[in-house]
Amino acid sequence: MSRIGRKPVAVPKGVTITAQNELLTVKGPKGELTQDYSSLVSFDIKDNEVIVDRANDSKPAKSFHGLYRNLLNNMVIGVSEGFKKTLEINGVGYRAEAKGNSIVFSLGYSTQIEYVIPKDVSVVCVKNTVVEVSGIDKAKVGQAAAEIRSLRAPEPYKGKGIKYSNEFIQRKVGKTGVK
Repeated sequence: MSRIGRKPVAVPKGVTITAQNELLTVKGPKGELTQDYSSLVSFDIKDNEVIVDRANDSKPAKSFHGLYRNLLNNMVIGVSEGFKKTLEINGVGYRAEAKGNSIVFSLGYSTQIEYVIPKDVSVVCVKNTVVEVSGIDKAKVGQAAAEIRSLRAPEPYKGKGIKYSNEFIQRKVGKTGVK
């Protein structure tokens, strides 16, 4: 049996979960998330926990067992606490500035880059070199953070670019003069 799928999902107070017609709905203080699911899995909803079970021992059913348990867990965490990723901008003259529903980046290119903030995601410039991406959907927060990072990925020689706050950049030694 799936090790991840066997774990029950704890449901905090203020969060309600419904599973019907192959649609999983999670409502909480921060919002509401929905997810389609396969008929190979079922959800046993109790007072303060949900147990995910599978219909049979086929390979797709085993795969979906752990997948939907983790998706449900991420939805519960999202509507109760939310997700946040912090990005740091390193480099001389590199900065970010919020303008309406977009962020304008100066990243050493000849023009500034304007990133339009997707809906359901909040992007805030804490400082001109620190950007926070937050929201209730883990996938959307991660995708927005990855798109911002890809505007100027960190390079290994000086470490210039946009990196996650908990990311370590492996540095390389530059060229040396041949004598």
